[in-house]
Amino acid sequence: MPASLQTLILLTLSNVFMTFAWYAHLKDMNNQPWIAAAFASWGIAAFEYLLQVPANRIGFTVMSLPQLKIMQEVIALSVFIPFAVLYMKVELKWDFLWASLCLVGAVYFMFRGA
Repeated sequence: MPASLQTLILLTLSNVFMTFAWYAHLKDMNNQPWIAAAFASWGIAAFEYLLQVPANRIGFTVMSLPQLKIMQEVIALSVFIPFAVLYMKVELKWDFLWASLCLVGAVYFMFRGA
């Protein structure tokens, strides 16, 4: 499997864990002390790092550091939008599209000439 595809898959899975670690406690642990939410988030984040570190090491063999970062940001938004709309029940707005288009521009500039 190509290194770029391995990186894409691992970063996508990593971002699923990251998104839940960062935001799910706002819905699921709203009545708990913040310290309980922090420990729960750290537990989830451990799985995120077990995927993110190898993803970046693999990706760095075929991409530059800025390219890896932009790839991660695009994946993060791609994971965040369905999470926000489906799990957190945030209203889908045009701003999601505009933010996505800005990232398309970032991808273009980071990967042109690559």
